[in-house]
Amino acid sequence: MASNHPAPEAPSPFTTDGLGGPERTWEEWNPTAESIRPVRGKHRVAKQRGLARSSTVLGVGVIAAVGAGGMATAQSKPPVSISLPDSIADNLPDAKSLPGVGSFMAQEAEAAPVTAAPLTTAGITTAEADQGTTDAGEALRARILQQAEQQQASADAEAKAAEEKAAAEKAAAEAKKQQDEAEAAAKAKIAAEKKAAEEAAAKKAEEERLAKLRASFTLPTSSYTLTSTYGQSGAMWSSGQHTGLDFAGAAGSPLKAVHGGTITSAGWSGSYGYRTVLQLEDGTEIWYAHQSSIDVSVGQQVSTGETIGRMGATGNVTGVHLHLEVRTAGGSAMDPAAWLNSKGLTL
Repeated sequence: MASNHPAPEAPSPFTTDGLGGPERTWEEWNPTAESIRPVRGKHRVAKQRGLARSSTVLGVGVIAAVGAGGMATAQSKPPVSISLPDSIADNLPDAKSLPGVGSFMAQEAEAAPVTAAPLTTAGITTAEADQGTTDAGEALRARILQQAEQQQASADAEAKAAEEKAAAEKAAAEAKKQQDEAEAAAKAKIAAEKKAAEEAAAKKAEEERLAKLRASFTLPTSSYTLTSTYGQSGAMWSSGQHTGLDFAGAAGSPLKAVHGGTITSAGWSGSYGYRTVLQLEDGTEIWYAHQSSIDVSVGQQVSTGETIGRMGATGNVTGVHLHLEVRTAGGSAMDPAAWLNSKGLTL
């Protein structure tokens, strides 16, 4: 039975999305930015960054969107397969030849695969991994302990260096102290030796001087006993003090000139009895009192050791003796014992 409807045409390989839209004939289309109107609704075609500058690429994207009926991403409709004629498919450009796309795809192809590491091994260094460490917390703890040990070792090294420096400074100070003490001791020794040498030299010079004096001075008598010394107090002396040195001896014993000089007085002199005064070249006067006799006269020059009189007991005496006085050129009395000693004579 014939139908009033026209016979159905063979299905075209380029159909719609199956929603009842009219059949379309595909022709070459090169859209421009002015000829494209944005698709309204929630099924908009997202712009592709990096491809909008090429009209050819943009045309391909629009064709794909239109072929899908603008609803390729619709969630409420089942997906519909889309096919293109071989003539069009053969004319589509290779994606790798598109500007900016080929290099991006090549970089992705060349990129090394990323192996996701377990979370527990994150933060583990290669050296730690080679040592068998698999726990990140344990690795962190080990690094903290290692850092603490290094800091402690550094502090110990600094403390040791400070101790060694202090010990070296102390040793240097002690060595300097010892050196200073040694130098001071050496200087003191040298000074003592110098002083001793000077004293020895002075003593030797004095001995030589006294030796020379002894050659020119002598004691007033050879055999005697000292009975009274200079300055001795007593009622027997009119001044209350003894003004000379008494040599007790045998009566008539010779009395000698202690040094060369001139006789300035010879005769009786009251309480002194017979007295002789010998004046030396420097003006010093030697008084010989209580003599039994006088062997020289005034103005006579005598030499050391020459006999000038005899020991007796004339004048104010208690026995035979020589009363010897030594006076300065001005007449002041001095200790005869000290004066004789200064001339190198020993009593």
